[in-house]
Amino acid sequence: MVIPKLAVRNMLGAGLKTWLNAAVLSMAYVAIIWTQGLYIGFDAEVSRAMIDAAYGGGQYWVEGYDPYDLFTVQDAHAALPGPMRESIQAGRAEPVLIVPGTIYPNGRIQSVLLKGIDPGQTLLSLPAAVLKPASREVPGLIGSRMARATGLNKGDVVTVRWRDAGGTFDAGEIAIVDVMTTNVQAIDSGQVWLPIEILREMAAMGGQATIVVTAKGFGPAEEISGWSFKDLDFLLKDVRDVVQGKTIGASILYTILLFLAMLAIFNTQLLSIWRRRREIGTMMALGFSRGRVIALFTLEGALNGVFAALVGALYGIPLLAYSAAHGLSLGGNMGDDYGFAMSEKLYPTYSATLVLGTTVLVFVVTTIVSFLPARKIAKLKPTDALRGKLT
Repeated sequence: MVIPKLAVRNMLGAGLKTWLNAAVLSMAYVAIIWTQGLYIGFDAEVSRAMIDAAYGGGQYWVEGYDPYDLFTVQDAHAALPGPMRESIQAGRAEPVLIVPGTIYPNGRIQSVLLKGIDPGQTLLSLPAAVLKPASREVPGLIGSRMARATGLNKGDVVTVRWRDAGGTFDAGEIAIVDVMTTNVQAIDSGQVWLPIEILREMAAMGGQATIVVTAKGFGPAEEISGWSFKDLDFLLKDVRDVVQGKTIGASILYTILLFLAMLAIFNTQLLSIWRRRREIGTMMALGFSRGRVIALFTLEGALNGVFAALVGALYGIPLLAYSAAHGLSLGGNMGDDYGFAMSEKLYPTYSATLVLGTTVLVFVVTTIVSFLPARKIAKLKPTDALRGKLT
């Protein structure tokens, strides 16, 4: 217990140097935890929104379908096999038919994707219930982004043209029954939602679908010929890649902050050893081994990490708690610029693993940096130290 008591007394006795080291190091603590929490919150929020609105537990894609290649969409449809129909009847899956089309809002022309879904579905958060036909008009559902791009509003009627399964072009009118507000562009931009049976009849694709969304927690029981299952890891890869890229970029900030803090601690330790060389010689003369003296100085430096954690907690906990409760405003529709399902506010997520992992990382690095200058004591002779020499 002698060495810990001496280490605490010497650290507190250093005065301003200890406070400066703690201030710089505490900034590293708070910056790492806050930034990582922000990225974790982004990943969780975007993933949750896209899973609820579009992905469910995963998707079956018909062979040849590529959402990034519109030329494949026209022919990307097939009849539903038996096992898939059973899952749909049991409420464990939901078919979606996608047909390319063109609409003519306010005398303009715009390419769209006509997407058919069952109005009675409850698997996705998409408000498909408004698509239940209430008149002879074909009901259509669009998102707020689509409404801004086309100038369409609830109650408007728009002409649409499409090509059916036989390659014949046809046209009709769609009545916009509602404009939904959603953060998920995957169900909004450039899309018009229709009742799937009506779209099948329009496109002469009876009983067919392009993708089949499965319920959460329901994976493929078996391989289905002509269809490939895409799990959430595949569907959310773009989001995870962005988070990973941002995390790597933020590590530059962490490195700079840690470097500044470690440099301050290293210089403090080096100066402390030089100024206390007579004290070191006295301790050795009184029977302290070189190992115990090295341990004393290393512990003094390592305690900077503990002290910095306490200082960081004083202002870090209120700051992190406030940001987690009130979120961080992104300013308008920033999520639209990146194509992700982001709301106007982003709520960071802080876990015990994140806080504990950051604390351990900084403490280990601080301990190593404190040990490096203390190694000089291993070669120091007590008689030289008492005379004020460091050899």
